[in-house]
Amino acid sequence: MTTPPALLIAGHGARDDDAAEALRALVRAVGERHPEVPVAGGFFGAPGSPMPLAGAVDGLAGQGVTELVAVPLLLAPTGAGTETLPAALARAAAGHPDLRQVCAAAPGPDPRLLDVLERRLEEALGAGSRTPQDRARTTVLLVGRGASDPHANAEVARAARLLWEGRGFAGVETAFVGQTAPDVPAGLDRCRALAGPVPGAAGPARVVVLPYAFFADGQVERLWMQTEGWAAAHPDIEVFGAQVLGTGPEVAEVVVDRYRAAVAGDRAADDGDPYGPARVAAGAGER
Repeated sequence: MTTPPALLIAGHGARDDDAAEALRALVRAVGERHPEVPVAGGFFGAPGSPMPLAGAVDGLAGQGVTELVAVPLLLAPTGAGTETLPAALARAAAGHPDLRQVCAAAPGPDPRLLDVLERRLEEALGAGSRTPQDRARTTVLLVGRGASDPHANAEVARAARLLWEGRGFAGVETAFVGQTAPDVPAGLDRCRALAGPVPGAAGPARVVVLPYAFFADGQVERLWMQTEGWAAAHPDIEVFGAQVLGTGPEVAEVVVDRYRAAVAGDRAADDGDPYGPARVAAGAGER
């Protein structure tokens, strides 16, 4: 029986222990569901991470793995000026010349992840999300990390539109923790300006601040500080805070689907398919 390629789950930019533990939990969950596939995880773009990508690559190579598929745990591209996964993977594997690597597609705003976001909104609102009128007086502020690359920021806007469609919220606006506008206070200002009375709805308009992130790291803590300060200055509107996506079963499913698609696409590339995923040879740069 041929051993399938290993799965490397690559988180981005997190340095704290809570994020590392969340990634470890995801690795365990995927490994338990798919014991036939060697699974590891690590972070790139985060010097000093307790769970570096290079350590995960070394561990897989030490198990005798000769081929791996790296799935970036990203909701938007890393942006210009930030180390990309192919570059980080090539650097991490430089000491393993026989290790063949393929980069899979990122999860992005997969419908299953949008369902998790909706669940986070319902958890934040509690009993206040039960009726159409409750939702009609609720505006969502989806907050991304922010990048200097407009294409990366546009992915957050795309997710906001997909989250709004058919879910009954008054609107889904976007903001960013850093590097680009609007920032969180400006995003909340816009939500407040757009809020208005809803026929048949009891209570004031309200906003749910929803982080578009897998991990509750330092940037998310900064987001909560900004939200709390704004809410204290605007008592006329209810402000709720939702939790991050996390790394639950739906995330595990999406990661495995991206892995399988990359394995299938790479085999197609071997057969001459020009649209198969780009391969990254050890020690090489991005394609």
